[in-house]
Amino acid sequence: MDGQNQNGEMIRTVFLLLCFVILNPLSGQRRSRLPAHIAKPNMGDTVKLNVYADNWFKLYINGKLIATDSIEFMPHNVVSVDVLPEFPMTISVMARDNADAITGKEYEHVMIGDGGFILKLGDDVVSDDTWKAKCFFFGPMEGEDPVVKHIPIPDDWMSVEFDHSKWDSVTVYEEAAVRPPQVFRDYDFKGAEFVWTSDLDLHNTIIFRATINKPDWKAGWDLGTPARRIEDLEK
Repeated sequence: MDGQNQNGEMIRTVFLLLCFVILNPLSGQRRSRLPAHIAKPNMGDTVKLNVYADNWFKLYINGKLIATDSIEFMPHNVVSVDVLPEFPMTISVMARDNADAITGKEYEHVMIGDGGFILKLGDDVVSDDTWKAKCFFFGPMEGEDPVVKHIPIPDDWMSVEFDHSKWDSVTVYEEAAVRPPQVFRDYDFKGAEFVWTSDLDLHNTIIFRATINKPDWKAGWDLGTPARRIEDLEK
């Protein structure tokens, strides 16, 4: 009798599994093999991205958000993340000095702040004088009414197709002019330069753009057609 019960239970289990597979066709795909052309990247394919901004930044690579400074004002910090690089590479950065939108000042509206930005990605992608930049928030401007000026920021400033060809080149600054804190020296910024627009004190919101080409570069991985995101379908 026990053997019959066991056989009956086994048959019932097999029947339920068959029903599940038939009624759920996607279940068979959950453990299917990868297509032959797919090659996954690994951490050895990534490079380190180090960024310091006085005071805050948001960074995109090839139109994708890569890093946002988690500290809006103080203390000054370095953001360091792993990046899977792809070339040609378009880097787009919004950098902000801490400044009140109406007075242009900080610390209870009594002081004028100063900016500064530096980036290193891997061994050879660095912020330097080849980058382009434009200021979108000026002030305080002595003798002007209002004392600040805001320029609307384009919605697509981070896209690869955005045209920054008519923007001015960045102004390069010595480390002594930006005065980064000690934590800056704990990270690799060798070869990179501090950049901003022409006025560290009165230019408060900057967008940087740079395009890096490596004609001989080829990815060592292939993830196939990118998955569609709901936000892309809503555009």
